[in-house]
Amino acid sequence: MIFTWQPVQLSLFVAVMATALTLIMAVPVAYWLLKGKWKGKSILETIMILPLVLPPSVIGFMLIIMFGNNSFIGSGIQQFFGQGIMFTPFAAVLAAAVVAFPLMYQTAKAGFQSLPPDVEGAAKVDGATEVKVFFFISLPLATRALVSGMILSFTRALGEFGATLMFAGNIPGKTQTIPTSIYLAIESGQTNVAWVYVSISIGISVLFLLLVQKISRDS
Repeated sequence: MIFTWQPVQLSLFVAVMATALTLIMAVPVAYWLLKGKWKGKSILETIMILPLVLPPSVIGFMLIIMFGNNSFIGSGIQQFFGQGIMFTPFAAVLAAAVVAFPLMYQTAKAGFQSLPPDVEGAAKVDGATEVKVFFFISLPLATRALVSGMILSFTRALGEFGATLMFAGNIPGKTQTIPTSIYLAIESGQTNVAWVYVSISIGISVLFLLLVQKISRDS
């Protein structure tokens, strides 16, 4: 095994796409659950953060059950697009998004909770709908928290291994990411190659985590 930049490029692509997915899904859900008052809310919220504590192998197994070629969703996608999700770059994106979702969700929820309630209340008194309050009041005021959540989601997606290995595989040039490259390098005795990928992963993660700390200090 030799060092190539393809796993690095794919990992960055996967992390960016997974972060975008978590942002689109987690932010509205966090706001909706925070403002909602109905039975079963705590159960649904538990499901939202469950990937944070589940073993990656369990997440990978559930993804195979839900989106595998023999599943209802997976077979439908295969018939429509002519190709299944498993063992594709999109499978890596989906796995990374699932494990990163709780970080974005919790950070967004904390950001919305920190907003002054009188600001949102005043907007509603002036006739603003809940949707307008969300887009024009809550989102702008929670920007710092959302950016921090995006960075944390990105670093988590960048380092995803277990669920990715099960659901997307470790196909060189196709689904091989930095974590799976490290695993393969160690398995084949190429410690020097593993060190290169490890150094790149640590460097990127440290850079983004320092950015999160700076945002927290400035807030």
